[in-house]
Amino acid sequence: MHIVKKIGVIGAGQMGRGIAQVAIQSGFETFLYDSFSESLEKGSIFIKEQMLRGVSKGKWTEEASKKAQELLHLETSLEGLSDCDLVIEAATERKDIKFKIFQDCDKIIKEGAILASNTSSISITEIAAQTRRPSKVAGMHFMNPVPVMKLVEGIKGLETSEETFESVASVSKTMGKIFVKANDTPGFAVNRILMPMINEAVYALYEGVASVEDIDSAMKLGTNQPMGPLELADFIGLDTCLAIMGVLHDGLGDTKYRPCPLLKKYVLAGRLGKKSGRGFYEY
Repeated sequence: MHIVKKIGVIGAGQMGRGIAQVAIQSGFETFLYDSFSESLEKGSIFIKEQMLRGVSKGKWTEEASKKAQELLHLETSLEGLSDCDLVIEAATERKDIKFKIFQDCDKIIKEGAILASNTSSISITEIAAQTRRPSKVAGMHFMNPVPVMKLVEGIKGLETSEETFESVASVSKTMGKIFVKANDTPGFAVNRILMPMINEAVYALYEGVASVEDIDSAMKLGTNQPMGPLELADFIGLDTCLAIMGVLHDGLGDTKYRPCPLLKKYVLAGRLGKKSGRGFYEY
């Protein structure tokens, strides 16, 4: 099994900063990279605040917090991740962006290192094909918020080796996560089920079945979900939901995966959810 001591994380947004936090708390020396220095700084501040909040709530000691933070390195160049044993990409859910990242990583990251994607829907086989090391590429789909959610959905591409898959499973378990295997099909397991539900909730709103609040209340009280589907969509990001529905629709070719026109309209209007201050709700 491939030994992992140093982890690189690409993208300091909501997912990347969460993965980096969990990595340092699990004892991995971690290198967080973002091409935008402002995003990198925000990500770093967020991690520090989360660590301090954990100390104040008694979740971990001040000594443990300090030790973890010492393992975090901020990088404004991808070359800063060159010596990592595992690099986890957590960039925007767009093929062109992810493909370019993996092409660059293949040239820069040391030979033998594992390249993983936090993609929530894009084919790992297709991502791996952008590199000269497809056997060293796997999917590690973390859930949001990463420090809280226990699941990592592992995806094995066509060329992913058993050693690589065992290694990412081992890292996930060291991070305190439960690792489940999903086949490399559009949406994998979680979003193959979750996103059509969210999309159907948007259709229910679009067709006047019920209001935003009533749709969410009905699903929370009627199916015991902790968060209604429209609120969850806001939390995930409506642009991300739309992108995943697009992957499902294109990849599976079934009209039941057609993104709701209202979802498209909200994204075009810049109403992306919590991150933009407005989606189905205002924040």
